[in-house]
Amino acid sequence: MSSRASVTLKIATSLDARIALSNGTSQWITSPQARARAHQMRAEHDAVLVGVGTVLADDPLLTARTVPLPKRQPVRIVADSQVRTPPASRLAASTATGRVVIAHADPQRRATAKGFQGVDFWPVGDGHGRVAPQELLRRARAEGINRIFLEGGGQLAASFLAAGLVDRIEWFRAPIIIGGDGLPAIAALGLDKMSSASRWQLSAYERIGDDSLESWISG
Repeated sequence: MSSRASVTLKIATSLDARIALSNGTSQWITSPQARARAHQMRAEHDAVLVGVGTVLADDPLLTARTVPLPKRQPVRIVADSQVRTPPASRLAASTATGRVVIAHADPQRRATAKGFQGVDFWPVGDGHGRVAPQELLRRARAEGINRIFLEGGGQLAASFLAAGLVDRIEWFRAPIIIGGDGLPAIAALGLDKMSSASRWQLSAYERIGDDSLESWISG
């Protein structure tokens, strides 16, 4: 049995792999049908994971809003090295709906993270002030979380990809083009040779309304 939780990276982009306009506008790139499918995918995982940038930009709930609602909501995890998640955010204020975890990199911050009610804190730092993806997944596995649905943003996606910790990619594409000034789905990976690029195999493809869904597995 693996010592870490498995990771499915979900990406929703334009045809040219942009997740937002240059001003940050991202609602909505994909269709209601595609978003409904993404909610179903959330419900099929034990946890949903995002970076703190997504929380600060969008103030999401990260619940699985399926019809009917799932019997149990996935655990909602924020990779937030310095605990910048606002206690008044919709996520932190909704622990009655389901478990909320802040995975951080400063063990001393836990004692000063006042204003949070019912939020769990995991110290999973890399010793350099950042959240360590491998440690986060090990902690998740120890907590009984086996399948994580990683929804971004681009920097968090890049850190998990660079560490070889993404097992599957579910890539929704809308039939629009945003251009090079849009925000990329995946931040810089720092590759200096083509042989270092990770390779993926297309396992499924389908149309969802005007959008498409590509399912990729690690090659």
